[in-house]
Amino acid sequence: MIGVELVKLVRRPRSWVAIALLCLLPAVVAVFVAVTHVAPPPGQGPTLLSTVLSNGSLFPAAALAIVLPIFLPVAVAVVAGDAVAGEASSGMLRYLLARPVGRTRLLVAKLAALVVFVLTAVIAVALTAYVTGRILFGDKPITAGTSGLTSGVIASSLSGTPMTPADILVRTLGAIAFIAVSMLGVGAIALFLSTLTDSSLAATLGALAALITSGVLVALNSAAAVSPYLPTRYWLAWVDFFRQPILWRDIDRGFAIQGVYALVFLAAAWANFASKDITS
Repeated sequence: MIGVELVKLVRRPRSWVAIALLCLLPAVVAVFVAVTHVAPPPGQGPTLLSTVLSNGSLFPAAALAIVLPIFLPVAVAVVAGDAVAGEASSGMLRYLLARPVGRTRLLVAKLAALVVFVLTAVIAVALTAYVTGRILFGDKPITAGTSGLTSGVIASSLSGTPMTPADILVRTLGAIAFIAVSMLGVGAIALFLSTLTDSSLAATLGALAALITSGVLVALNSAAAVSPYLPTRYWLAWVDFFRQPILWRDIDRGFAIQGVYALVFLAAAWANFASKDITS
């Protein structure tokens, strides 16, 4: 069943269109920055975008920062919101369950396809951004000086300490893992809503409404008491991978919060779907 869902995911043009658009946006930003040689000042604009003019190896992190706040969650919510509701609205869900396919097995297959989409999207953005960054900005090493930096050092962390290519690779992989887990939290919410309705649009908009509400409350001082428990609170904690030393406090909390949201909403999706009266 998982193989069937993966084939359906691969054969759907919208899956590739969504991934292509996610990869295209950072590339467009890179072209503008490379042509104009004008990047946002440090602390403004997408994280690490101010550093890519001197080193394109950091552009994957900047690209992830560009797509994370809006575009990546929207793409994940669309795919997850359509997982069950799309089948119901097309009338296929009843026929799928008429075959010897258990509801739990079907939901697990939908979840597996969602996980593959999330990983593919995040990795595709990082890889295309790496190629784009190397082509447009290069990876000139920091020259040795009074600080004793060697030619193996090609960039500086957000703390101002040098990073080698191996450092950048490990930290970027950590950021990719963190963002992928964060998006699985989004997907779990949308998948749960997809089991409540026959409208994939309603499920998608419901998930996005939850994320927007979370973002507003995180920025609201009067909501500080609940802010640490909101799904978007630690979305940007992956930036701490690019500090020296790595600040694990918010990263650990981000992983924990997303894990809780994923488990709770996936359990709710299973409980609802397992007992739902399928009429379409």
